[in-house]
Amino acid sequence: MATLADISVSAAINLLSAFVFLLAFAILRLQPFNDRVYFPKWYLMGLRSSPSHSGAFVRRIVNLDFRSYARFLNWMPEALKMPEPELIDHAGLDSAVYLRIYLMGLKIFVPITFLAWAILIPVNYTNNVLEVAELVSNVTASNIDKLSISNIPLQSQRFWTHLVMAYAFTFWTCYVLLREYEKVASLRLQFLSSESRRPDQFTVLVRNVPPDPDETVSELVEHFFLVNHPDHYLTHQVVCNANKLASLVKKKKKKQNWLDYYQLKYSRNQLQRPQMKTGFLGLWGQKVDAIDYHISEIEKLSKEIGEEREKVLNDPKSIMPAAFVSFKTRWGAAVCAQTQQSRNPTLWLTEWAPEPRDVYWQNLAIPYVSLSVRRLVIGVAFFFLTFFFMIPIASVQALASIEGIEKKAPFLKAVIEKKFIKSVIQGFLPGIVLKLFLIFLPTILMIMSKFEGFTSRSSLERRSATRYYIFLIINVFLGSILTGAAFEQLNSFIKQSANE
Repeated sequence: MATLADISVSAAINLLSAFVFLLAFAILRLQPFNDRVYFPKWYLMGLRSSPSHSGAFVRRIVNLDFRSYARFLNWMPEALKMPEPELIDHAGLDSAVYLRIYLMGLKIFVPITFLAWAILIPVNYTNNVLEVAELVSNVTASNIDKLSISNIPLQSQRFWTHLVMAYAFTFWTCYVLLREYEKVASLRLQFLSSESRRPDQFTVLVRNVPPDPDETVSELVEHFFLVNHPDHYLTHQVVCNANKLASLVKKKKKKQNWLDYYQLKYSRNQLQRPQMKTGFLGLWGQKVDAIDYHISEIEKLSKEIGEEREKVLNDPKSIMPAAFVSFKTRWGAAVCAQTQQSRNPTLWLTEWAPEPRDVYWQNLAIPYVSLSVRRLVIGVAFFFLTFFFMIPIASVQALASIEGIEKKAPFLKAVIEKKFIKSVIQGFLPGIVLKLFLIFLPTILMIMSKFEGFTSRSSLERRSATRYYIFLIINVFLGSILTGAAFEQLNSFIKQSANE
């Protein structure tokens, strides 16, 4: 059972770690070699120039202006004091909403914390139920337990305090959430109305276009929308299965980045041309001129890209039964995206098209009929992942306890029984073990979402985040309660005498 000392040690370690990371970030952002990393928009807008063009070599790497280190945390109050329109203009709507979430947390929890310490803690602590239970029933209770509702006797009038406070906390939380929702919704509407026109605001993604033996997919889409949306239809672009082409383009872009790097390196030191090895990660293989090698590789890839593009355009099998349809007005696009286009509800399915940068092109080639099967498979897989993940978490967390370590490694008993080490193990180690188990979970959930066939990166992230939240609720919250209660009950059965 975690005591106040255990919780204090855990809190101290977490606060110290947070301060160290914050300090590292604040110092690294002041260094010249990180200038473009932390201030990219200022460079793009021409408001900041690179500090590496002049001065001594040391000044190009390390910031020697010690006065700037005294103001290394000034950016925090400046960011909070920045007017919201200016913040949106500089960093975008997402950044403004992100800051509002933190401020909303303070609005919710500061009053709740004050009321809890002013009313609930005295009500709980001034009872002696646990002290009597320790003497009579041999119950073990920590100082933390004396601050909780478990220190109130049964059928006590003090339970009314908890009931009233529960309603008060709930009302205050819902009120703040409602007000914040209204403000964020208003901000979003203002942001959208002030934005310049974007292609995705006039475009709809059409899927499951029915086959026609007399017309191509492109001709069929054009004919369908000219008949059904004659006043608003503008143009369309049929979706092709160009995943291989996209892979080649991505590979060429990577080679081009390396070529730019080596050319920049050579421009700074023209006495020696850069060399590289052609093997895995440049660790082995034939040593060649890096610039010439990447130029030849880019030429080969350009030729392959041209051949693959011709293949995609001329192969009817690469044409998918889907298209991006653009309209003359936003109203026309909205009507098409939100209404059924055919008597058959499984054909001519429409939805808002994502932004061009948001499209996950690989999934556009997935046949629509297979999406339901994919989502069913992933739903079953997520169910088993969620509930079977509880087994290793419970097992490892049991081993991360004092009793588990002493059982598996008796020679460490003298060390872990020391007060500080014991506090670290009980208050900090189980949380670290849980984090290690969860570190790969977002990647696994993203892979599952990609397999489902979502067509935009934002929808992939949204589905992964939703599943991550469900996983945490079931495994971390409910799982910790259930496994903790189960282990406590099992321990009481083991210690119970045969006569009881």
